[in-house]
Amino acid sequence: MLAIVLPTIVAIFAFAFWFRSSNAKARYQPDWTYSGAIELVVWAVPALTVILLGGVAWIGAHQLDPARAIAGSQKPLRIQAVSLDWKWLFIYPDQKVASINALTVPVGVPLQFELTSASVMNAFFIPQFGSMIYTMNGMITRLNLRADKSGTFQGLSAHFSGDGFSDMHFDVHAVPSEQFSKWTQDASSAAKPLDERSYQEIAKPSMNNEPAIYRVADPDIFQSIATQKLPPSAGAQSGVKGASPPTGVADAR
Repeated sequence: MLAIVLPTIVAIFAFAFWFRSSNAKARYQPDWTYSGAIELVVWAVPALTVILLGGVAWIGAHQLDPARAIAGSQKPLRIQAVSLDWKWLFIYPDQKVASINALTVPVGVPLQFELTSASVMNAFFIPQFGSMIYTMNGMITRLNLRADKSGTFQGLSAHFSGDGFSDMHFDVHAVPSEQFSKWTQDASSAAKPLDERSYQEIAKPSMNNEPAIYRVADPDIFQSIATQKLPPSAGAQSGVKGASPPTGVADAR
């Protein structure tokens, strides 16, 4: 803004000084109509402004693309997230474990999220990690994040989704890789299996759910949720247009 405002202010005083009545050198040109040099200056300033702002927006938008992979010294960790009424289900497909309302991740490792909703549209957000992204019924969205330091951070739903929305948050535990490996090993021995039967109970609308850990008995359960092979919860069927099971799943990148 100052690149435009300051020259304009300087020009006002310069014109007033140069074209003062006592300056005999100033030329009076009542029939003047056009100057290529002036046209160049007048149009160059806004053109350069648009190019500058457009370039910053273009580069920034691609750098902050949620689906863009994040560099890291280790292999990315895949996490599948499902927004429900009113809780979050996190599935670790490679470790074959899952959790409710708690997310444990290793520090410094790129996190590759695949997200969907088994209810109404929602939004997944960990403010101290980065971008927010929507979860949608019958679709998969993708998000890449990374925890740069150990600690416990707050994750939340950033989109109103009904009565239990205000309590639809979860703790994110960023731990060293060795501690994460131990956690997944212990979780794989959990008494509760995550399969079609247990998922149908989890998907029922409920509020203030305590964190829980499951061992994944069905490796394709996330795909079944996203394609609606496992039908949406009762809330989604009454509140989402076209919630009947389709033949495929859309992938929003």
